[in-house]
Amino acid sequence: MMKKTVLMLFIGLLSLGVYAQETAKIEFKSETIDYGEIERGSDGVRVFEFTNTGDAPLVISDVKSSCGCTIPKKPEEPIMPGKVGKIEVKYDTNRVGPIRKAITVTSNADTPTKVLKIKGTVKSPGAK
Repeated sequence: MMKKTVLMLFIGLLSLGVYAQETAKIEFKSETIDYGEIERGSDGVRVFEFTNTGDAPLVISDVKSSCGCTIPKKPEEPIMPGKVGKIEVKYDTNRVGPIRKAITVTSNADTPTKVLKIKGTVKSPGAK
């Protein structure tokens, strides 16, 4: 009986430890960036800002775009709790037409995968 009680106590404490673990949380200022109408060849760099609202360091392990025309750049250092980080996205504005792309962010946050979006239209110079 004593062994059973000690075992149950041990399992109970172990499960409490699992629930008490610190987690990182990622909260984006905006999950969509609208380029609007921009001219061909203009600056295609935009920034997604986010905050680590958790209580553990946030590590962005990977950032991928849905095509080669969009190049995302992830932060290399962990983002500490309460701090702000940035993911830079560069779209190739030499491609005329609509922009509809997705950027997938992988991290150690409580929601490990987030999909960000960019949209807009690239116009030829002088087009109305």
